[in-house]
Amino acid sequence: MVPRVWSLMRFLIKGSVAGGAIYLVYDQELLGPSDKSQAVLQKAEKVVPTAVYQFSQYVCEQTGLKLPQLPAPPKFNFHIRDSWNSGIITMMSALSVAPSKAWEYSKEGWDYLKERTK
Repeated sequence: MVPRVWSLMRFLIKGSVAGGAIYLVYDQELLGPSDKSQAVLQKAEKVVPTAVYQFSQYVCEQTGLKLPQLPAPPKFNFHIRDSWNSGIITMMSALSVAPSKAWEYSKEGWDYLKERTK
């Protein structure tokens, strides 16, 4: 009985974490327009290091452990707007040309076979 309850608890915890992550992405509009996503990421860049530091201090107080100071996160000069959905655009353009390219290549192959069989 205990293993079943434990597996049910694990499932509920994992489902709650996944649901919370999906809600956070939807609520913060991370998959929306690039300017909103970039603003959210810049806000997270400011908030996350302080939250990690506060959490580590809390863990140190509760457990009596001394955690070493984490190094500062690296700064990247990368704007998400420059490459937002560029992979999707590339993939869709490749898929849109795929039927005509397949026809063109098959025609070239057929003509090649005709020449070789003469």
